[in-house]
Amino acid sequence: MRPGTTDRPTPRRPLITRPIVLVHGTRTSSEIWSPQVRALQRRGHPTVAIDLPGHGSRSDERFTLDGALAAIDDAVRSCAQQPLLVGLSLGGYTALAYAGRHEDRIAGVVLAGCSTEIKGKPLSLYRRAAHHVTRWFGLGKGSWHVVTDMLTAMAGYSPLNDLRRLLLPVWLVNGARDPLRLDERRYLRAVPRARLTVVPGAGHDVNSHAPAAFNRVLLDALHELAARTPAPALAAAV
Repeated sequence: MRPGTTDRPTPRRPLITRPIVLVHGTRTSSEIWSPQVRALQRRGHPTVAIDLPGHGSRSDERFTLDGALAAIDDAVRSCAQQPLLVGLSLGGYTALAYAGRHEDRIAGVVLAGCSTEIKGKPLSLYRRAAHHVTRWFGLGKGSWHVVTDMLTAMAGYSPLNDLRRLLLPVWLVNGARDPLRLDERRYLRAVPRARLTVVPGAGHDVNSHAPAAFNRVLLDALHELAARTPAPALAAAV
């Protein structure tokens, strides 16, 4: 030990944490995020997994885009700092739609299983088929009717339009076997700053098929956000 110094332990850098809001896909619920919630909370990140209208604890409601955006906004505004917004499938599309309207309220967005434009003839055929299944077989509450509601609500929505205007960090995550990767390259051209991770062997529900790989993407995103700047406080609701 050099003269004039004391044998003090080197202080640890404080853990920089940031809230995360998780948004599920169609005909599922907030419960799909259990592996992510456990991993994130172990590392001190406040985590909010929501139920969209028509799903989980809100299965007695009808799904609308406005209702979904309001649910996301309630979760975002409950956070002490701008959260990382994470969405899978329908949750990815609604998270992106939210980011396009309220970019200033979030720190970044992770979009999983939603790298396809949702329009055109396949959309209308799927909507009609889901409507007939609901009517003929009575697969109603919390199930097939929410598919028709979702397709009606999202008809005409272009994720590429919202991607092109975003300035905040964007991460794309897809399972290698996910059929909703059709426009993956178009997404990257729309936002060249985006990071793309394709998880080998995983399908559409990439967070469930490969939870360790998906968790690593989230933790890497949080690490990158922490390295940029300290998390600013979220503005109070007006």
